Amino acid sequence: MTLVEIENVTKQYARQSRPAVDAVSLTVNAGETLGIVGESGSGKTTLARMVLGLIKPSTGKIRVAGVDLAQATAAEIRATRRQMQPVFQDPYGALNPRMRISEIVAEPLVIHRESCGRLSRAALRVRVIELLGEVGLDESALNRFPHEFSGGQRQRINIARALALRPKLVILDEPVSALDVSVGAQIVNLLRALQQQYGLTYLFISHSMPLVRYLCTSVAVMRQGKVVELGETVSLCANPQQEYTRQLIDATPELPVCAA
Repeated sequence: MTLVEIENVTKQYARQSRPAVDAVSLTVNAGETLGIVGESGSGKTTLARMVLGLIKPSTGKIRVAGVDLAQATAAEIRATRRQMQPVFQDPYGALNPRMRISEIVAEPLVIHRESCGRLSRAALRVRVIELLGEVGLDESALNRFPHEFSGGQRQRINIARALALRPKLVILDEPVSALDVSVGAQIVNLLRALQQQYGLTYLFISHSMPLVRYLCTSVAVMRQGKVVELGETVSLCANPQQEYTRQLIDATPELPVCAA
């Protein structure tokens, strides 16, 4: 089943000579991982933000679970947003420094309590402990603040929060680029295990071809807002058709993603 449909989407910002995203069409099937790879400024993050509904495309359509985000009612958008959650690049900036970890992880459940069911304080605590356990943390984290954790631990907390609503789609925007290589490898392995456990669908934004090759089912290579190459990951990485794709493969070293 197709979960995400991106149809001829363009995003043109004022005072820019070329579109940030230029006539991009992609699909993401349920349970699969589409990697979007390219250098800085290629349009990867802009595309991800449009899928999340944070910004609107200038032209084209984006459908998530069959819902056209541009034409949807407020109620439909709210329901769709429960089905997709982001994990951002910066594990430091993504967490409110004034909130305890218990509040951070529980926040989506509190915001969507009308549709997800109201949980008692005790039940909410149990749910948060379960979520932390899924990402390798325990209940000793509950009353602590983000500054008390390492970068890798903070990204685990971000992932726990993203899983709170049991979304169908998780959008991962450079989730390990701010981390040490070994720590990033652990996070990538965690993401792979969670996908297998819960049947998650990933949209994985990266500049690293080795990461994309390890985690992704298919890959779209972006350059200057356009998709310049698209295909099944193993085939594309083994036999890239574009010189730009070859350059990306050569520019990024292998990572120890299997060593976690």
